[in-house]
Amino acid sequence: MVKILVNNHTNGVILLLAASLDYLIGDPWGWVHPVQVMGWVISHFTQLAINLWQQPWQRRLAGIGLGIGLIIGSGVAGWFIVFLGIWLNPFLGIGIATILLASCFAGRSLRAAAVDVLQPLTAGELELARSRLSQYVGRDTENLSESEILRAVLETVAENTTDGVTAPLFYAIVGALIPGVGSVPLALAYKAASTLDSMVGYRREPYTHLGWFTAKFEDLLTWIPCRLTVFTLALMSGKPQQVWRLCSRDAIADPSPNSGWSESAFAAILEVQLGGTNFYSG
Repeated sequence: MVKILVNNHTNGVILLLAASLDYLIGDPWGWVHPVQVMGWVISHFTQLAINLWQQPWQRRLAGIGLGIGLIIGSGVAGWFIVFLGIWLNPFLGIGIATILLASCFAGRSLRAAAVDVLQPLTAGELELARSRLSQYVGRDTENLSESEILRAVLETVAENTTDGVTAPLFYAIVGALIPGVGSVPLALAYKAASTLDSMVGYRREPYTHLGWFTAKFEDLLTWIPCRLTVFTLALMSGKPQQVWRLCSRDAIADPSPNSGWSESAFAAILEVQLGGTNFYSG
């Protein structure tokens, strides 16, 4: 039974089923999602750390402990759940692995979020579009114009294509190629890093030191998948040299080592200009 866990053919089937499940169904409402569990752990630990430790070095150590613990813990938990399922019944294990891996992909939910904002915008309901956009981005949306809303949607889709789709897929493939590991553990581990970055990876207080490690580590984990995403998009666009040249020129203007590349790729392919001045509450 255990051999099924490390069988490349089975891992390929799980990857295909998980991608199809995310594309066709997405995340079913009402189900407990792994990211929700990760978020609960991060939220409670963060509040505890802020209350207990005030010194920068203390918070950095706490952040390092949180990051390493949650990333490794998520991967180990995923491996154990899949292994237990396979031990009980091979098909049960495959089903569990498929559902867990599908939860790491955000393709359908990303599309749904974009449509949720674009529908009222195309209908001329600017206020409603601003309100819905505020649910998905950190920037202040109160005074955004139609073109600024479109820019925000495209920038969000561009950045999250890597974080929410291609990077988890990359680590799922890497895990599938490692005997005894499988696609789920590494995908969940990356998802933990991404969730940590989105919740505490800020330069502002009280996250400056607490989120320092996770922000840096998530950038490192995303570096290769991001470039592979840009390379793939460039090839699919039919103008790879032009897209890569523009990305190499413009991506360095973004303080993030990855977001600038994703956004530049979409901008180059669609022949639009992204970037500009954004305002954030707090």
